[in-house]
Amino acid sequence: MKGTLRYLAGIAGPNGFGSRSTAEQVTQHCFLPYSHLTAIITGLSSLHFKWMISFEMLGIFKQFLWSRISCVPFDERQVSISSTKIKEPKFCCNTEAHHSSPRIRGTSGIGAETTRVLAKRGVRVVMAVRDMKKAEIVKERIVRESPEADIVLLEIDLSSLSSVARFCSQFLSQDLPLNIIINNAGIFSPNLEFSEEKIELTFATNFLGHYLLTEMLIEKMIDTAKKSGIEGRVINLTSVIHSWVKPDCFSFPELLHPTKYNGTKAYAQSKLATILHAKALSRRLKDRNANVTINAVHPGIVKTGIIRAHKGLLTDSLFLIASKLLKSVSQGAATTCYVALSNETKRISGKYFADSNETNCSDLANDVSLALKLCTNSHTLIHDYLHLSLPNLSLL
Repeated sequence: MKGTLRYLAGIAGPNGFGSRSTAEQVTQHCFLPYSHLTAIITGLSSLHFKWMISFEMLGIFKQFLWSRISCVPFDERQVSISSTKIKEPKFCCNTEAHHSSPRIRGTSGIGAETTRVLAKRGVRVVMAVRDMKKAEIVKERIVRESPEADIVLLEIDLSSLSSVARFCSQFLSQDLPLNIIINNAGIFSPNLEFSEEKIELTFATNFLGHYLLTEMLIEKMIDTAKKSGIEGRVINLTSVIHSWVKPDCFSFPELLHPTKYNGTKAYAQSKLATILHAKALSRRLKDRNANVTINAVHPGIVKTGIIRAHKGLLTDSLFLIASKLLKSVSQGAATTCYVALSNETKRISGKYFADSNETNCSDLANDVSLALKLCTNSHTLIHDYLHLSLPNLSLL
């Protein structure tokens, strides 16, 4: 209950920041040598939903309020907006797919805001994006605000292992240093879809693509940190919804080719995988005494594209309350920027952050043996698909 009140009131945590802190605020007094840093940020946006505040919104709000009162994690992707019935979120292996999922809209969001703030602080940012036209618009907007911003655009499709491999080769060919990787991009697929390698699309994009990108570039980060003396940092964006996954629902074959599909379940599993990757890679980096850290961050529930479809006291009241409970995009990007640039996160690795403070993840996310097994299976899978030899994966 204390955590709930702290979130709602925006009360600062031990480091002085909280749920209402913005990305600019948490980086205002950081003292890392920004002008010497290069960061890769994947994706323009996190997942966004265009909500219609009607009686469907009442159901979403009621579940959010219920989750806060009962201290059960809430994620907007769990709610079917075609029904106002409140259901306790739970996953089991025989969960059927939900066909009435919120509509996803790809608009500029946390990734774009993270790019803006890091560029404003003097970091050279490589935007790894699928839609180059949208990325160019974002870049132009940032440069208008910060004329000295150094932004490079490179194309990538994170659902495609071959595309990720091409991106990494292209980046390495430019002989740039690499200090920071922010694995930000993500998708939510309400229906079962597959990548070009015939892997379930959510898992392929949210986890496998970022896993391959990080593993292909980690040696570059280690080398940059050794030459510069500046700690390298990898940040995996995850979600509090990872805690909904049960041990008997996390089977690698089922992650790749689910027999019974549930979009929310698949999303939660992919976000659990990103934390497990952080846990496993953190241990390997420590074993090598590498000056690189990796952490997972939950950005929070971000409000974007909220539309009032109906007039009236009830919907107006819900709109007002919801707008106060959910985070702005800048608040959603704050934890990522804090972990990427703050001196206070130096030498902290393998941890989970929310509201710009270190906090606890689920017991399953702390399972070291599961983390190592996931990475071993992922390594084998990538080798089988790409016939690619990755020396850095010898860390396994």
